[in-house]
This record gives sequence, C-alpha cells and structure tokens, in this order.
Amino acid sequence: MRPMSSTDKALVLELRKVCKSFARPRATPLPVLEGIDLGIAEEEILGLLGRSGCGKSTLLRIAAGLIKPTAGQVLYRGTPLAGPAAGIAVVFQTFALYPWLTVERNVELGLDALGLRAEEAQRSARAAIDLIGLDGFQSAYPRELSGGMRQRVGFARALVSDPTLLLMDEPFSALDVLTAETLRTDFLDLWLEHRLPTKAVLMVTHNIEEAVLMCDRVLVLGSSPGHVAAEIDVPLPHPRNRLDGAFRNVVDEIYSILTARLAASIGAQGGIHGGRVQPLPAVSVSRIGGFLEALAARTSSGACDLADIAGALSLAVDELFPIAAAVHLLNFAELTEASIKLTAAGRVFAQSGIDARKRLFSEHLLRFVPLAAHIRQVLEEREDHRAPRARFELELEDHLHPDQSEHTLLAIIGWGRYAELFTYDDDERAFALK
Repeated sequence: MRPMSSTDKALVLELRKVCKSFARPRATPLPVLEGIDLGIAEEEILGLLGRSGCGKSTLLRIAAGLIKPTAGQVLYRGTPLAGPAAGIAVVFQTFALYPWLTVERNVELGLDALGLRAEEAQRSARAAIDLIGLDGFQSAYPRELSGGMRQRVGFARALVSDPTLLLMDEPFSALDVLTAETLRTDFLDLWLEHRLPTKAVLMVTHNIEEAVLMCDRVLVLGSSPGHVAAEIDVPLPHPRNRLDGAFRNVVDEIYSILTARLAASIGAQGGIHGGRVQPLPAVSVSRIGGFLEALAARTSSGACDLADIAGALSLAVDELFPIAAAVHLLNFAELTEASIKLTAAGRVFAQSGIDARKRLFSEHLLRFVPLAAHIRQVLEEREDHRAPRARFELELEDHLHPDQSEHTLLAIIGWGRYAELFTYDDDERAFALK
C-alpha cells in the first residue's frame, strides 16, 4: 500500500508499517504505535491530532530519527532514516533555550553539527533571527524575552540550518491565546509566501481549530495502541476564516471522529477484567462540576455540541476530552457523535448543593467505576482496613502504560476522597477506610 499523501508531488518523508513498543515490568512489551503508514509531500503541512496517550509525540520523534521504531521503516527523501539527519529540524513545545546564552548564540546551536566557520554561522543565525521577526534582539538573553519571543527563538534555531522537513511538537501550546495567534499567523505568512527554506511540515497539535487553520491534511490518531483512525483533507483556501461554514464543517467532522472513538474506547476498555483496569482521566471533581454546570446552563435539554462547549470554556482537545470522558464514565453525561448530553443524574448534580453532590457522586463512583468498588472491597475485607498503593498499581501496570496507570490512580484517589469512600496517605502510600 502506498503511504498516505494527498498529492503526487515528491514525498519528503514516508513511514511504512511503523510500530513502537516499550518494555514494562512483569509483562509483555506495551504497544504504543501500530501499523502507521503516512507520507508527507513537498509543499504540505500535515497535522497529527489525537487525545493524550495516542503516541503523537512518539511518532514525531521517530520521524526525527530520535527514536527507533520497533518495526517498520522510515524513509527520508527515499533513504532509510537511521538517526537524526541533516535536513530535519524540530520545534519543541517548550522553549528549550539555554538561559546563559544570547538569542544569537541559542540560534547558532542549530548549526553546531554542520561545522561552519564562526563568521558563516553568525551570518546564518542573524538571517534566521531577522526572518522570524527578532531582529534587534540578537544580544538579549532568554530572561529578557516574553514567551512568544522565546518561541520565536526556537523557530529561528530550527530554521537556521535550512531544513527540508520541519517537525513541530505543539509549538504554540505553551503560549497565551493572543501570542499564539500572532506567531501562528506569522508562520503561515512566511510559509505561504515561500520565504521559508522548508519543503514540508509535520505538526503535532491538540487544537482542532489550529489543525484546520494551518494544515492541508489532518491525520486523526486512535489510541491503545496509536494508529491512524482517519485522514481528513482540508481543501480550504488561505487565509482561512474560523467563522466560515466550510471551516466549521471540517472542525465538526473531526470532533465527530474523536468523540466516536472516545466512546468506543471507553466501552471496549470497560470490558477488560470487569473494568478494574479501565484508564481514568485525572480530572478533578471541581472541573467535573464546573463542566456539568456549564452544560446545564447552555441549553434546556442539557445537550451541546462539543465544539461549542470547547469554545465557550476555552478548552483545547486535551482539556475537553478528559473531562468529557470523566462525566461519561460516571454516567453524568452521554457522548454521542459530536455532542454531549446531560443525563438526569448529571442535571441533578449540576443543580445540587455540596452534600447532595457528594452523595450522588459516591453512588455513581461505586456503580460505574469498578476500580473504586474494587478498592473499597479490598479495604473492607482486610482486618486493618488498609492496603498499599502498590497492591493496585501492579494490577494496573500489567495492562496500562505507566503514565495511564499513574493518571488512573491520581483520579481514583481524588474521586474516592471526595466521595468519602476511602482515604489515601501519600507519605505511607496506602489506602484506608475512613
């Protein structure tokens, strides 16, 4: 099968049947990516979109040659990629600048591997600084710059080596909304005006609107293990208008795909070992309550499009979907296609006082989250009504990635404390009955 690409132009990067697994104690390796096929063509921005834990960043690092796949092949310009290669540069989520170096010296670091003479490196660094809009700040230190300017330094450092392929790992997520919008627009202007040396861009993002705004094509990744769940072309002319009907249609299509996969994943994982190893989102009860209140306030029916509620609450995908998963798991709301609707219990919870909320949450936690009932039962059966955290940690880690296991325990500890089903002592790392 030909790796996916929306064009017949030359492919800059290809991933063929790429898989990645990580070792874990007392169990078979945990698959993180499976059967990934993709191709990135010249003059294309390809977006990778999906929920946390689906392997987006791992996939990006494989594309950069920073991580070797367990199976499959990575081709850069038709040649197998055996490690970091000249012509591939990365913009990271965090600024990743050396605080003791000036802007110019931080940018020059992108040229260190090329062995250029000092004068040539300086000329290239200053050209990149000027291109990205930081001319005049060459001698400044990172501490003197705003977040947006620091990220511009990160872009300049990636672009200084004239890369053919630019990999971006959520490059705007650490910035405030206005700064991110400015930097995003400036980057798109440079790209569309062909002022960048880069021929193709692969971008990881959690922001659906950002993906539709910037990308020519979006791959939606499913999880457990990560795989390409859907490919969506974005044939909209630039500049793109978020309020345009065609733009909203693409956004809604992606929300529908992600919502359907989230609901299916919850259902499938809930059937393993009676649901006791169901991954739980580490979402606080206060966020759950605020979300249910917002749903109840928006419509009399308690139903709302996910895109609308995300916009109203300024939630990115990685904030929205964990909350949506939590209220769905607890049966306070139901996910259907691209919308979410309060259940009767969810509406009661949103309108109740503190004590009534606690009672209802406790009831739903025991009824719909088997891990909570399992912990409670173990504690009741023990003479001292105590159990070490490791007792449940080992069960989870036999089936979940360590990060998923950690998030699940954080969630169940917070939810169990709120519901007053059990307590947890972090010093002794032990659960106990109240």
